[in-house]
Amino acid sequence: MLVGSPAPSDEQEEVLNSGASNGAEGDDTSRRQIRHQYRELINSVQQNREDILSSRSNKLTEALQECNKLFTGVSQAREAALDAQFLVLATNLGKEKANQLHSDMTVFDPTAFAEDLLKFMGLNRLESGGKGGSGNDSEDEGLSGGFLPSDAWQKLGREAEKHFRRAPAFHYMLGTFKMDPPVVRQRVERQRKKNSTEELRAMPAQLKKMDESHQEATEKEVERILGLLQTYFQDDPDTPISFFDFVIDPESFPRTVENIFHVSFLIRDGLARIKLDQDKLPVIEPLKQDEEKEANQDYRERNQGVIALSPQDWRDIIETFEITEPMIPQVYVPSE
Repeated sequence: MLVGSPAPSDEQEEVLNSGASNGAEGDDTSRRQIRHQYRELINSVQQNREDILSSRSNKLTEALQECNKLFTGVSQAREAALDAQFLVLATNLGKEKANQLHSDMTVFDPTAFAEDLLKFMGLNRLESGGKGGSGNDSEDEGLSGGFLPSDAWQKLGREAEKHFRRAPAFHYMLGTFKMDPPVVRQRVERQRKKNSTEELRAMPAQLKKMDESHQEATEKEVERILGLLQTYFQDDPDTPISFFDFVIDPESFPRTVENIFHVSFLIRDGLARIKLDQDKLPVIEPLKQDEEKEANQDYRERNQGVIALSPQDWRDIIETFEITEPMIPQVYVPSE
């Protein structure tokens, strides 16, 4: 359900709160300062990401402590949203730091393993490859030098046999030497389902007719809702119309969803607009012809959002705003 409503900025909030007392202005100043500090803290953490991920750095703990101090002054949703944004960022950094640690504090070292293996096989570093042993002893010399006995690999094999119930299967370390060309798979053509010419011609026409009828019904409903909105506004132009009172149908949740859907077309086409009243609640009002032209010119600046409305939210709104009758009555279509 799309409803176009511009997101209020800091300047717009200042205009809406212009009638507040001096104490409220002080609160707004404090809130702006807290939001500024939160943004600086988030930017600082993002810029010093590499230093924070270092195992010897405690900057993540310091940032969390500073966030806790800022949270003591949070009282509104905008500051709480920034606190949640920082919490997500700090959680991801903490997860990355945890992945860099080792739970058992032991890491497999290939060099140390090779050194222990050579000691087990009887490496003699005091002798060179030319003293005794087979003629291929020079090939068994390690990078650090030394001499392996002729039965070194047999000794390793006998020790390895104790840990295997059966001999491992033979395989080439670098793959097979036999290179066969790939087998060309024959392409099997599927038989196309034969459809009659009448069915192929009837289906597009039927779908087109359904699409046109649905579009026409939607346009008529949007025009009807616009007429109701203009009538309510002309009867009492000084009293703003609550958005919830206008779209909520206390007798039907599906009708409420349809009303919000149709009202979104009014907002999109610049025929109506939604703004916040002094209590920061959404109100809706139709636009005049000159205002419609300006709204169409500023179409790119309008934003669209998604509203999530559950049956429980629908019941809570009805109870809170004490809605007893729908402002958009249902049109009953006589059955043929």
